[in-house]
Amino acid sequence: MGSTSDLPIMEKAAKLLDEFEVPFEINALSAHRTPKEVEEFAAHAQERGIKVIIAAAGMAAALPGVIAAQTTLPVIGVPISSKLDGMDALLSIVQMPPGIPVATVGIDGALNAAILALQMLALSDENVANRLATYKSNLKQKIVDANAELAKLQYKYKV
Repeated sequence: MGSTSDLPIMEKAAKLLDEFEVPFEINALSAHRTPKEVEEFAAHAQERGIKVIIAAAGMAAALPGVIAAQTTLPVIGVPISSKLDGMDALLSIVQMPPGIPVATVGIDGALNAAILALQMLALSDENVANRLATYKSNLKQKIVDANAELAKLQYKYKV
């Protein structure tokens, strides 16, 4: 993430990865303030066993693109809302030049970034694939259960 102020958003991804028992790193790296550290992180991520990178940033949001330029690993960008309600970050992350793709989730969409990363990992990890199938099934069941509760609500004009 661009700074530790992004942690309240990115915690959603960390908690899900933890729930899935997938090892992960959390780093505060700034494309503008610590460019050498970002380059070092990205250049050596694969040899440290990293398979997918989730990179969050607000405002100019250069971090995901700078990381993507330094590695062949998939990079998922999470635009963080700050100025302009996060639209500045969203557009900065999603508008990458040809050859430097960054998969981009919605503004403050850390949970979806983690799910997307897990879907990528599930392609070669049956354990993750099975847990992901259960997770998605539970999402469906939550809505089914919510609808059953809504059906019980009583209103004078409810049909």
